[in-house]
Amino acid sequence: MSTVATPEIRLTPERAERNSVRSRLQDALPKIVLAPSFVVTLVFVYGFIVWTGYLSFTNSKTFPSYTLTGARAYQRLWGWTFESDPPSSWYTSVTNMGIFGVLYVGICLALGLFLAILLDQKIRGEGILRPIYLYPMALSFIVTGVAWKWFLDPGLGLEQTLHQWGWTSFHFDWIKNKDFVIYTVVIAGVWQASGFVMAMFLAGLRGIDGEIMKAAQIDGATTIQLYRRIVIPLLRPVFLSAFIVLAHMAIKSYDLVVALTSGGPGGSAWLPSNFMYEYTFKRNEMAVGSASAIIMLMTITAIIVPYLYSELREKSR
Repeated sequence: MSTVATPEIRLTPERAERNSVRSRLQDALPKIVLAPSFVVTLVFVYGFIVWTGYLSFTNSKTFPSYTLTGARAYQRLWGWTFESDPPSSWYTSVTNMGIFGVLYVGICLALGLFLAILLDQKIRGEGILRPIYLYPMALSFIVTGVAWKWFLDPGLGLEQTLHQWGWTSFHFDWIKNKDFVIYTVVIAGVWQASGFVMAMFLAGLRGIDGEIMKAAQIDGATTIQLYRRIVIPLLRPVFLSAFIVLAHMAIKSYDLVVALTSGGPGGSAWLPSNFMYEYTFKRNEMAVGSASAIIMLMTITAIIVPYLYSELREKSR
């Protein structure tokens, strides 16, 4: 056998330099493209977070003040929470956040899982039902709030309609009742987000190996046992992701409360986001508003960081 000698390719210094420059440009191109958005995010997100945190330790009123006064704004907030009588606006906001957060997240998870299980049965018309359930999520909170405000208003919506139909004993005035107005926010929020949670669970259900289900059925597992011991545990990542999304939406909810209740009678429907806006921009208490914003940020961080830690630990395994 004869071997064919291939000529050795030698690059001239000029060509080698051009190739080196081209390779460096190719390596740097992604960084160049991402640099503007990185700088904008760094300044207008994290920069303003730091600035807000700084203002929360000052005596800022209508305009920012850079004279540090310690944790006085935080002391005022928690003093209002535990020492004020009658309860303060901050106490009302924190209490409403607890009610809204628990009910909103819990009902959305339960209802979303229930709807996903129903649609997973390959029912007729699934292709029509899925968009119907998902459609509310395409609406803004402003549109949702206005629509439910009309529906729940005793003089315009459900109560008035049933009175015209002859059911004059029916009364549903939660939207004007300071003790129940926060529950109307829960109703509107659940209506909007439950379809999105349903889509998440449905994707998770469709990703479960059917052989596992068949094996469990052959072993004599009932339908309830099948979902309780196999399906729902396998949906743990979906539960966690849905919880993070819903908790984040609950904490930052502002426009839904404003559009639906205008804050409620005497601010009875306020959430911490409404309190922050009111005190920062209307009551000229920028330091207090900044402190409430930092507390909201810490709450979101306390939810997201364990989730990220869990995800990274799972990937490392």
